[in-house]
Amino acid sequence: MTQRLGVDTGGTFTDFVWLGEDGRYQIHKQLSTPQDPSEAILSGIDTMAVPETAVVVHGSTVATNALLERKGTRTALITTKGFADVLAIGRQNRPDIYALVPQKPPPLVPAPWRLEVGERVTANGVVLHPLNLNELPAIWQTLQAEQIESVAVCLLFSFLHPQHEQQIREFLLQQAGDTLHISLSSDILPEYREYERTATTVINAYVAPLMTRYLRRLAIGVEPRRLSVMQSNGGIISASTAGDQAARTVLSGPAGGVVGARFVAEQAGFPDIITFDMGGTSTDVALCPGRLPTTASGEIAGLPLRLPIIDIHTVGAGGGSIASVDAGGALQVGPESAGAFPGPACYGRSKQEIGDWRLGNTPQSPISNLQSPLPTVTDANLVLGRLDADHFLGGAMRLDETAAREALAGLAQKMDVADLETAAWGIIQVANANMERAIRRISVERGYDPRRFTLMPFGGAGPLHACEMAENLQIPRVLVPPVPGVLSALGMLVAAPTKDYSQTVMRTVVDWTAADESWLAQKAAPIAARAIADMTAEGHDEAALTLSYRLDMRYKGQSHELTVPWVSGHGVVTELFHAAHEQRYGYRLPDGEMMEVVTLRVTAVAPVEPPQILQSPLGTADASAAILGQKSVWFGQQPQQTTLYDRGKLHPGHQLSGPAIVFQYDTTIVIPPGWETAVDPFHNLILTRNP
Repeated sequence: MTQRLGVDTGGTFTDFVWLGEDGRYQIHKQLSTPQDPSEAILSGIDTMAVPETAVVVHGSTVATNALLERKGTRTALITTKGFADVLAIGRQNRPDIYALVPQKPPPLVPAPWRLEVGERVTANGVVLHPLNLNELPAIWQTLQAEQIESVAVCLLFSFLHPQHEQQIREFLLQQAGDTLHISLSSDILPEYREYERTATTVINAYVAPLMTRYLRRLAIGVEPRRLSVMQSNGGIISASTAGDQAARTVLSGPAGGVVGARFVAEQAGFPDIITFDMGGTSTDVALCPGRLPTTASGEIAGLPLRLPIIDIHTVGAGGGSIASVDAGGALQVGPESAGAFPGPACYGRSKQEIGDWRLGNTPQSPISNLQSPLPTVTDANLVLGRLDADHFLGGAMRLDETAAREALAGLAQKMDVADLETAAWGIIQVANANMERAIRRISVERGYDPRRFTLMPFGGAGPLHACEMAENLQIPRVLVPPVPGVLSALGMLVAAPTKDYSQTVMRTVVDWTAADESWLAQKAAPIAARAIADMTAEGHDEAALTLSYRLDMRYKGQSHELTVPWVSGHGVVTELFHAAHEQRYGYRLPDGEMMEVVTLRVTAVAPVEPPQILQSPLGTADASAAILGQKSVWFGQQPQQTTLYDRGKLHPGHQLSGPAIVFQYDTTIVIPPGWETAVDPFHNLILTRNP
């Protein structure tokens, strides 16, 4: 078995998981280095003494941060004459329907860098006007004059006729060589919907040069170890592919968490889970009804990203989220975060350190006027006793409770409350409300009853809030994995090499026939051949590859599709679509109604040997050997004597009752009054609410 190191770069900490040959976890956390994430990674590899024969699987935030901060490369767009403003026009959607003067995020490519070329292809893929090659030299001169580093090429209906885009790439390569990155929409997203295709191609062009340089630097640093990168779809790809198609990695870290959560939950016998990943900056939630929740479209930084991704909903609530009082006197938490630096007040950064850091901040930073630490969710948990100053990161990092109380003092005064604990309790309740809304959005609003699921918290802060979240949402059970604080990094170890391909086909069907099956098989053949060729080029055995096929379908006249498996057999696909439509929208149209197969999707997966997790027999229920002591912890706006436990001394079969706090290296687990806990054979904690 090839040994692998999972690395997840987060906003506050970089997490490492190494699974040794004995099946035991070795985990490590250290503060991230936002100026260059590879610094923390290489330092962690040295600290853990990872063998040179290992494979490093990395969940990267480089592409994500570049989009969120609008710090990508100088990017131009080449498009069909008359369509240069598609990127700026977008859709008529109004995300803020109550905003009197809504503000759209500016396009990644400004108007002077959106260039047009003469050519035209019809909606049937017929060339109406050939590409005007005589216009390309002038475009190249503009690219040179504007010092453009990356180009997105998105021509009208190029998913039906990609030759014009390929001609443009050949010309630019002759002029610029490898000094210019080129992204073709016919490679990135050969699907219809002009705006989404353009936006996705531009996103890729905007971040790909940054990602390529970063991964090259990291690959050199980890040599001779091989480097792979987590994708947003829950699979991994080679570092070279990730650099060229960087848009596929914008949610790689959160995707790793969902993959790791499903792996652990299935072992424990809970296939239906709601994942709750609360880190330092944000919270990511996903609903897994016995499978990974994938979708063909998403959004990042207000921009559509139409690529296969795990369906994750994110809110700006994390351990580092800053609490403040708005102009109306209401308490709000986030979305601004203290990040890795200066971090929560209890991290103990000196005012001199903060001042030095602030000098390097951009004026746009939400905390660029910081004079002293601001109160965060982590500070509130410490003041309430839910975190312990001496047990953070296994005692490797001592928290400063005095600094936390000082940070909350000013907020308490603005809130006009008598004590700091009341202010801290308010912070926790507001943060919980934000996260509860996120879970309702992926469950109740989509036709799923959260009472049928198990809540699986992870991230450094997830287990601190999980029980109260579950109680408010009537979720009956909470499953805390052995290494919740680094579960996203664990997901890197179990993810399989995966590549996704798609092609718009637009086939109208009434009753699924052999002719429909044959026609789609002809369309699928070249896509499958490309998938096999790409996977074998990365060193995977063709005989071991698994190809799966899916179809985006809709009732004729609808604007949006649902994705269903392509299963051979008369009427099977149509029944799958009817059932999916009824699940999502609450109704189905009768048989015989015209449907459309919009897009054909092919996924190629190479096998991966999952890590062998140790299973132990159940022992005694007495957990007294794990008790560290007692202290006062706030629950329900009042302090209660709470038993403290060392998770390293909790073994399968042990049981305990709340109120309790369980400490471990990568997180702290809060068990409120009325909750019972049992340790299962896989060392998971199973928390249930007393009836």
